[in-house]
Amino acid sequence: MTKEDLFEQIQKKQSFLCIGLDTDLKKIPPHLLRSNDPIFEFNKQIIDATHDLCVAYKPNIAFYESMGASGWNSLKRTLEYIPKEIFTIADAKRGDIGNTSKMYAKTFFETYNFDSVTVVPYMGSDSVKPFLDFEGKWAIVLALTSNQGGIDFQLLKDKENEMLYQKVLKKVQTYGPNIMFVVGATRAEYFKEIRKIAPDNFFLVPGVGKQGGSLEEVAEYGMNSYCGLLVNSSRGIIYASSSQDFAKAARQKSLELKNKMSQMLKNVSII
Repeated sequence: MTKEDLFEQIQKKQSFLCIGLDTDLKKIPPHLLRSNDPIFEFNKQIIDATHDLCVAYKPNIAFYESMGASGWNSLKRTLEYIPKEIFTIADAKRGDIGNTSKMYAKTFFETYNFDSVTVVPYMGSDSVKPFLDFEGKWAIVLALTSNQGGIDFQLLKDKENEMLYQKVLKKVQTYGPNIMFVVGATRAEYFKEIRKIAPDNFFLVPGVGKQGGSLEEVAEYGMNSYCGLLVNSSRGIIYASSSQDFAKAARQKSLELKNKMSQMLKNVSII
């Protein structure tokens, strides 16, 4: 998927919502456990209820691979069910030496046909470049994350007073095109500076909702002239209800976010 394709969906739906499919057998409504594939059935109903309101879905791979072969099968069925025009993100946080990263890229881009995968850049170009060898696919590189432990390393400064996450933003852009960055919504005070460093890249923004991030602040400081944001909500949407009305409740939460986003998109332009 190209940047233009993604922005076309953002304009069409007046939304930059990404829904995280962090599907946990212990949290889905109990009545679904009677189905042959509870994980897929849950995802299917969430997708049916929300696909017109979002532009991306982000399965967190840990929730699927922890279940072994059945989890991978549920993931594959889920991915095949998502409408083709919707951007798909494998939230796998892979990153290793070149040969291994190449196999990770092959897994998510060929075997499962995701549009993108989240990547840990700690091993430098070896861990990122193999994901850029696939036409129309994207590497979404961790820059400044929303978790509390992220400050252990990401905000460390060198002798020039530059933080590690800033170095990552600058260096990774030299690796090639089709790069996005993960920037946590709970770090909203950094968004203005981050947008200066990476003016043209899309940001995948977790942390809105349950983690306390502000959608308004993210949009104010992180949006560029063609939006440039994919704001993710996972638990706040998919677990809005634990009863049989879970899909209806997920739609309502998605609609609330989408309506806010529509107002924020009034000043964006066409690429």
